[in-house]
Amino acid sequence: MKRIIYLSIILLIATLQSPAGDEKRMGTTGAEELLIPVGARSIATAGSFLSTLKGVEAIYYNPAGLSAGTNSEAMFSYMSYIADINVSYFAVSANLEDIGAFGLSFKSLDFGDILQTTVDDPEGTAGNTYSPGYYNFGLTYSRSITDRVSAGVTTKMIYESIMNTSASALAIDMGIQYRFASNLSLGVAIKNIGSDMKFIGSDLQTKTEIPGTGVGTGSGVYSPETEPFQIPAYFELGLNYQYSLAAQNDLLVGSTFRNNNAKQDEIKLGLEYLVLDAFALRSGYEMLIGENTSSIFGLNYGVGVEQELESGMRFSFDYAFRSVEDFPTDNHVFTIKLGF
Repeated sequence: MKRIIYLSIILLIATLQSPAGDEKRMGTTGAEELLIPVGARSIATAGSFLSTLKGVEAIYYNPAGLSAGTNSEAMFSYMSYIADINVSYFAVSANLEDIGAFGLSFKSLDFGDILQTTVDDPEGTAGNTYSPGYYNFGLTYSRSITDRVSAGVTTKMIYESIMNTSASALAIDMGIQYRFASNLSLGVAIKNIGSDMKFIGSDLQTKTEIPGTGVGTGSGVYSPETEPFQIPAYFELGLNYQYSLAAQNDLLVGSTFRNNNAKQDEIKLGLEYLVLDAFALRSGYEMLIGENTSSIFGLNYGVGVEQELESGMRFSFDYAFRSVEDFPTDNHVFTIKLGF
């Protein structure tokens, strides 16, 4: 019980330090790749299963769910995002029973090749191209405290680079899952509590002919001081309920409230119908709260299959579709998981 109280206090402090949702602060944070969801099952249900996600897919949403997975698990997810950007996510975990579960995760964005331009060559520099590098690395630890309560924490590094300019930060995610009963559970998560980011690098330097403004005596090079920026922190509270409709046929419904530090708050709704513990139909929707409720993302839906192989391994394949407005293509997500 004392451990539960301590964890609750930690979550409360982190929540109080995270500013409430404020539309006036939109655009003041960076590292927006932290807000891009992963995993076809979770995207199809709009990230509403905060208290029931388990295994490697729980790392991104609520690290407390990692300890509820199988002994070892691997996951690969790929999403065609917006503006020809592709998102890849890979995670592995090992559950060491009494010690707890450990996980490693990696997310990257692929922007493709972008034509390099300069002030002198606005149409391109002889066909030269570049590709920004956006990466997230995470280390997760999760443990079941009682048969009803589990907790987890992820320490991660955020790294962004554009040619010879880069920015980085360290952040943590924390989460708790609490089961009131076998079919009713509550989830709490604090995400992206960490240091500010600031771009530095040689590409920021420019030549100058103004005396005394260069870096070093007579260097003739000016290096501007860039402004640091926050990362997009948020707090989530979710409730899930499972209806048993028939033998091995269940309906899971979920609702999650998200409080953002630099944009309006959100409510996420999702459901999943599981047939014979092997085939799933899913749908979800995210609603913004506030004066500006318009969003480029619409209805989500998806399917999933899971099968136990002769070797004893569990294999699952999930697909999700998320409609997108103002862009020519929608989001398509594919996820493969292996449980050992």
